[in-house]
Amino acid sequence: MLKIIFIGLAVLVSNFSYAQNIITSHAIAQRGEPKYAAGFKHWDYVNPEAPKGGHLTSGSMSTFDNFNRYARRGTSAPGATWFFDQLTTQSLDEDEVYYCLVCTSISYPDDYSWVSYKLNTDAKFQDGKPLTARDIAFSFNKFMTQGVNQFAKYFDGVTVEVIADDEVKFIIPSKEQEILLGTASLTIFPEHYYKDRDLTEPFNEPPLGSGAYIVEEFKMGQHVVYKRNPEYWAINHPTQIGLLNFDFRRFDIYKDNTVMLEAFKKGEIDRRLESDSKFWATSYKGKNFDANYIKTEEIENQTPRQLKGFIFNTTRPKFSDRNVREAIGLMFDFEWTNKSLFFGADTRSYSYFQNSDYMARQTPVGRELEILTAFKDQLPAEVFTKEFNPPKTDGSGRLRKKTRQAISLLKQAGWQLKDRKMVDSKGKPFVFEIMLWRPSDERFVIPFQKNLAIIGIELQIRTVDIAQATNRLREREYDMLIHNLGGGVHPSGNLKFSFQKKFVDSTYNSSGYTSELVDLLIDKIIEHQKNLDELKAYGMALDRVLLWQHLVIPAWHNRNYRIAYWDKFSRPEQIPRYDLGLDTWWIDTHKAAILPKRNALD
Repeated sequence: MLKIIFIGLAVLVSNFSYAQNIITSHAIAQRGEPKYAAGFKHWDYVNPEAPKGGHLTSGSMSTFDNFNRYARRGTSAPGATWFFDQLTTQSLDEDEVYYCLVCTSISYPDDYSWVSYKLNTDAKFQDGKPLTARDIAFSFNKFMTQGVNQFAKYFDGVTVEVIADDEVKFIIPSKEQEILLGTASLTIFPEHYYKDRDLTEPFNEPPLGSGAYIVEEFKMGQHVVYKRNPEYWAINHPTQIGLLNFDFRRFDIYKDNTVMLEAFKKGEIDRRLESDSKFWATSYKGKNFDANYIKTEEIENQTPRQLKGFIFNTTRPKFSDRNVREAIGLMFDFEWTNKSLFFGADTRSYSYFQNSDYMARQTPVGRELEILTAFKDQLPAEVFTKEFNPPKTDGSGRLRKKTRQAISLLKQAGWQLKDRKMVDSKGKPFVFEIMLWRPSDERFVIPFQKNLAIIGIELQIRTVDIAQATNRLREREYDMLIHNLGGGVHPSGNLKFSFQKKFVDSTYNSSGYTSELVDLLIDKIIEHQKNLDELKAYGMALDRVLLWQHLVIPAWHNRNYRIAYWDKFSRPEQIPRYDLGLDTWWIDTHKAAILPKRNALD
């Protein structure tokens, strides 16, 4: 009898020691606490009384041949994600905080071994049928079997259970908060529509979802018009109040950025964000500007940025050597480019976490130094002795010193300059191609091309349309491209898609670079999301390691948002911290009535 009592006590103690603390809330944060308490009425940066109505016409250089954002081939229409709701949504003045939309509450234990979502029984699809836990489970399994490969790798081992019509549960064997949060962003498909459709294939017709917009009219590859669904179930949801203010949203497709700018100036397009400093300085003028029909503004932008630049495809043998990548980077003259082409308006980037607290400046100290020292034999000496900065010139266009340095580095990598041609040991010349999809980029690539010719390297420029670029990116059929890597207010688990070996086939990993050390640093970043001191040390360490690999020739970023718009809008006074907040704008009928007749509707 005594033995049985002891066994019973042991079981009780064991169960107690493994008891879970269950958290139930309207929101979940990657770190810290949600800003908006349960029962909040709307985001701080919206006008809850914003009137709804009117048209917004935008231009896009992204042509399209289908409506399936998740197809493995083809290019989907701009706005193709608007058909669908997700379980949660995020505010624009917080980083990685998820608020219930389709759900009403989120429950999870403190060990992150599972998460369940209690559903909003008002949620329904655009055909009026209710959205249930079965649809969520179906959507997850659909992505696992027919989604992009990264999805199944990311959620490896995760399973989903339907608890009731209004409750769904995900089991997370790895017990990672990052994976738990990933379920919060699940896009929801209606099972009755998608069960016999292949998610990997393009759709020739707009699909059914539960989102706020449906397609009113389209011409494939030319334009698409979205209409706000008058029966949208969440129009008065706290996360949607003050948003979704346009009855119709139209995208017109252009193949040339200059043509699109001229269309805006003539009134074919309503508003435009400008990233090109030359266009901003020289082209935003004319009678409609003089008459104040078109407004231009520069609004300070201090949000953390990705590193934009010339990205090497390191899976190409010629770019596998760090010395080669560094040598080519020496021949890009940013100072001359900025002065001659951009009116001195742009700022050189130098970090994968530009404008954040995680930029690796000076040389490593403290905890970061401790982390890196453990891998000293795997790292270039410069990691410990120099602050990383892109090559700097006097802006004159003369690169004699940089030329000598580049030739020396190429010699170390086994290349030789013969008869003004850089050749390998077999006499094969150094030739590579850069893939562009914006013809306007050619003007700053051509001077780079000329500089490379000085050291005997031939750079070929190939400009393709967005559809071709997308396909070549998927197949990694390029030597170099201009794109972005890194970014985030805080380093996050999303970095695994760009740099970890497991996800090397991801289109986000445009450099193709992986290493065991980078894998480890990203794993540590994921592990320490709630420990900001450790997160900063590992984030800076990752930034420094990647920078000294010369995977990217850093380009530049704009210090301000540059926006031009026909004066038909009003907007809230407050701009969200991490966004310009364009979706908070609305049509001001009094302003619109003053404008001249245009093709773009008001």
